[in-house]
Amino acid sequence: GHYARIEKNAETGLYELKRAKDESKDQSYFLWRLTQQQLSRTLFPLGEWTKEDARRHLHETGLEEKAQDGESMEICFFTGDYRDFLRREVSDVDNVIRPGYFVDTAGRKLGEHKGFPFYTIGQRKGLNVGGHKDSIFVIETDIPNNIIYVGEGHTHKGLSRSCLRVAPDEIHWIRQDLAMAAGEMRRYRVRIRYRQPLQDATLIMRENGLYILFDTPQRGITPGQFAVWYDGDEMIGSGVI
Repeated sequence: GHYARIEKNAETGLYELKRAKDESKDQSYFLWRLTQQQLSRTLFPLGEWTKEDARRHLHETGLEEKAQDGESMEICFFTGDYRDFLRREVSDVDNVIRPGYFVDTAGRKLGEHKGFPFYTIGQRKGLNVGGHKDSIFVIETDIPNNIIYVGEGHTHKGLSRSCLRVAPDEIHWIRQDLAMAAGEMRRYRVRIRYRQPLQDATLIMRENGLYILFDTPQRGITPGQFAVWYDGDEMIGSGVI
């Protein structure tokens, strides 16, 4: 059911993972860890369709009610508040999810947070830190010390980064024939979150990991999330930030 495409390369015999025809619905970003063996046994029948094509097909096959369904915007594998889900599923929950402090870059405590798993880089809503002219944003999390650093204003320098690193054991190549060697540099288009416009970047492979240097600084680069890089429509590789 994902909007993505798979094509077999006639010359190499390897499978290529590509963006969907409907770029506004493309979900290839979520498939970043698929292997060649998995791609060889996977079908994406919606990959060549737009959302309108899918709705029309449902209408023509008599599935009228399903054809009228709205968009799904929530996490697909549970219902309700994700905070309650984390509290249920996280082992040693009292040590992992515990109150701490919001701290600014000068080291001043601005308020109390409810647990670092509930916040992400660039988050503005739900912080409940008042008394400031401009909005407060999460700019960094110090997990060992249970501190969330925040900055004031949309233009705070802590919100944007020009470079990220992927550790060697977190790099995944969809096709091993395109894997980069240490010392190699390539130009690709990169995405660090779903539906983000593709960003021009230079990838630099080093012994200690893969560096992605963006042409334009990126807002909200978040450790633990993942970056994917494309050559045209084809996803070449991916990795955990």
